[in-house]
Amino acid sequence: MDSLINERYELVMERIRQMTEEDALGDPLSSFFLTCEKFLAMLSEILDRSVEGRINEISTDALSRENHVLYEDVSGKNYDKSFANPDHMIAELKGADIPEAEEIGKYLSFLYTEIRGLIPYAYEGKKEIFTIHAELFDQIRTAFRLAYEDEGSFLCAEAIRDIIYWFESDNCDIIIPDSIADKIDPARDMLTRIVCDEDLDDDRYLYLSGEYVTEEEKKIARFMSSLPEETVKLMADTFTEGYRTGFIKAGKPLDKKRSVNIRYSLGFERMIRAAVKNFDDMGLKSVIYRAGSLALTRSAASKIGFYGAIANRQYDYDHKDDAAIFIDPAFVTRRLEVLEAAYGERKELANTHAGPAVVETFGEEPFTPTIKEGVIKHTDKTQKLSVSYAAKASEIVNRYIIGEERSFTIIAFPVPMIGNDFEKIFTDTVKLNTLSYKKYERIQQCMIDALDTGDFVEIKGCGNNRTDITVALHPTADPSKETKFENCVADVNIPVGEVFTSPQLKGTNGVLNVTKVFLNGLLYKNLTITFTDGMITDYSCDNYDDPEEGRKFIRDNILHRHDTLPIGEFAIGTNTTAYRMGRDYDIEGRLPILIAEKTGPHFAVGDTCYSHEEDVKVYNPDGKEIIARQNEISAKRNEDPEKAYFQCHTDITIPYDELGYIRSVRNGESVYIIKDGRFVLDGCEELNDALDQR
Repeated sequence: MDSLINERYELVMERIRQMTEEDALGDPLSSFFLTCEKFLAMLSEILDRSVEGRINEISTDALSRENHVLYEDVSGKNYDKSFANPDHMIAELKGADIPEAEEIGKYLSFLYTEIRGLIPYAYEGKKEIFTIHAELFDQIRTAFRLAYEDEGSFLCAEAIRDIIYWFESDNCDIIIPDSIADKIDPARDMLTRIVCDEDLDDDRYLYLSGEYVTEEEKKIARFMSSLPEETVKLMADTFTEGYRTGFIKAGKPLDKKRSVNIRYSLGFERMIRAAVKNFDDMGLKSVIYRAGSLALTRSAASKIGFYGAIANRQYDYDHKDDAAIFIDPAFVTRRLEVLEAAYGERKELANTHAGPAVVETFGEEPFTPTIKEGVIKHTDKTQKLSVSYAAKASEIVNRYIIGEERSFTIIAFPVPMIGNDFEKIFTDTVKLNTLSYKKYERIQQCMIDALDTGDFVEIKGCGNNRTDITVALHPTADPSKETKFENCVADVNIPVGEVFTSPQLKGTNGVLNVTKVFLNGLLYKNLTITFTDGMITDYSCDNYDDPEEGRKFIRDNILHRHDTLPIGEFAIGTNTTAYRMGRDYDIEGRLPILIAEKTGPHFAVGDTCYSHEEDVKVYNPDGKEIIARQNEISAKRNEDPEKAYFQCHTDITIPYDELGYIRSVRNGESVYIIKDGRFVLDGCEELNDALDQR
């Protein structure tokens, strides 16, 4: 097989390198194909170097220049004139009076984006995946040339789509198994070796993975290098101990597990090295895999895995739905068959995989994308197929990486982009992540005792916040042994603290409003969501002049293209220290959901916190069983799993100072938890200390 791939690789690269600027197609097509050829030729040299193990022969300065060249075309304002920008590609084709310019432009922009997605494969020496994509490029270019030579016309858009469709269908059994192996097989250790073996005091290591490196990554790496060993150890210990504790609290079998996947961004290697050692001591081999870079592997919502600097968030946003080109019922069926087979071939690796340990970052500038007409978009049909695929794929993954046996942990740290107070914010975040959980456990139990007496909770905003919502609670059969809320401190979800429940949908009604919120890297202004019996029935935001663009923005990025979503969680965040940190440094809009959700009440739309684990009994520290683990939607999991889950869960937080009150209500009697932005329940007064600081 290797000899055949080598032969194909040499042949296709020879054909590609023979391209010249003199092309009968004329500009912009000649320029487009030449740009792709030069990029592939550069990647080919990197791939050869990787296969032959020659990267140590390259100076750090040369690696830095190479890194800049690889990403300059799509970074900053350069993207405006890049062939990866669908609007620019289309405008160029229209300027040359090429028929079907809009559709052809979308497909060619997709092709160039896929070629750019080969950067990590070149650095990892993955010749087969590189070769098939080089052949795709050669096939499309040859088809253009033959159509022009034979008929004097340009290749039609449908012919280009057909080539792309059959390429993805024929080769998903190469791309998908490779992606799965990266996620669960510790033998795929290139990135782990960089973390564990390289000199982390030398900037050189930053360039070895091929991820984009800017001054930000250098700053965070140098800052990490400057930290005392005890600080780095504290960060890593908090992270890995949270992971271990999550298994213990949930009664899950960590001793059966053999691997853990670590997700983080470039620059944090010193902490990750310490975490790898800690996991080794637990009997877990670390798997570090990249965020997907191809249409078949990347997430539409955000980067999942290891990644470097984001060259251009608009570029990522423009191509988030590229898979819509080739999604149809036959393709979905084939992709699911390949997914099932790939996991089946790696059953032991999957069964012994423990789940993700995630280091998030925060501090980046809030981003509101430009909504473009020229990008590839889902139709109603492809959208439904995409949602259906996600549901069925999730079921397959849960059968192999067994849902009831896996866990996770998430922790977050700031990056230098957050501003001049970066080092102070970082120090405060380390303290925040290591707050003693005993205090919060005690205070939160007082809160749960009060909430458990209610049939529903009322949440009312104040000032410009128009929140007015009633959340229905599950009844308990035996209050002495059962509870409606989980007492969440700091294990899987760092830092402390919150109490949360899965609401009953029937009877959950009203309006959720936040004046400004930052969700998964996107800024929402005056976000408003209406619930009727727990399901979203209306939504809006003020991000765009056209209200319909705002609705589409929410549908794509909060509803994840579902027609509606249930309320999956209601929680009260208790970490007033985090709230005060956000206020003191004026970084509330840049806090990640992980921290922001602890700074006020929050509502999650999508699946519950117990998704796929509803039948696993969970207990609070007081010994009571948490019975609110499902709602009317997830209750369908046994008869129709595809309708029970949505594969999304987005927390939306209201800050304390936008709260009129939160109260638990039963038979007309109210118990106030928060009133006028302060905790008023007996036993919770300590939480006001941070709120009162100025």
